[in-house]
Amino acid sequence: MLRFVWLDTEEEVRSAFPVMRELRTHLDEETYVALVREAQEKEGYQLAALYDGDKMVAAVGFMPMITLYNGRFIWVCDLVTAPSERSKGYGKALLSHVHEWAKEHGYGIVSLSSGLQRVDAHRFYEEKMEYQKASYVFLKRLSI
Repeated sequence: MLRFVWLDTEEEVRSAFPVMRELRTHLDEETYVALVREAQEKEGYQLAALYDGDKMVAAVGFMPMITLYNGRFIWVCDLVTAPSERSKGYGKALLSHVHEWAKEHGYGIVSLSSGLQRVDAHRFYEEKMEYQKASYVFLKRLSI
């Protein structure tokens, strides 16, 4: 039985690290927890997990945003399914839940970015979830 669970406490956030680490390989557990907690407090970041029975199989992190381009929208920051659980419909179930949350809270757009190398993810977003490519995302690292 699939179960959607909000992860609010530090312990709950920490419980998603093994799944989230598959996507965010550059983070250690303490940095991950600190970043999630700060984003929850300052940016309205929502973290949730999908369980199949007692096993966490996927996680999603998203936040409401406002830009002149999209207006009010939801930005999916993180969406990951455990490698052993892929192609079982979990990502679709989790992202569909985000879509419903967005509608319930008055957001008409859900947007995300995906690494250029993630060809399978792009196919999923376009073919299964009916997302459209809208732009490229550019990044410049600054020395601080």
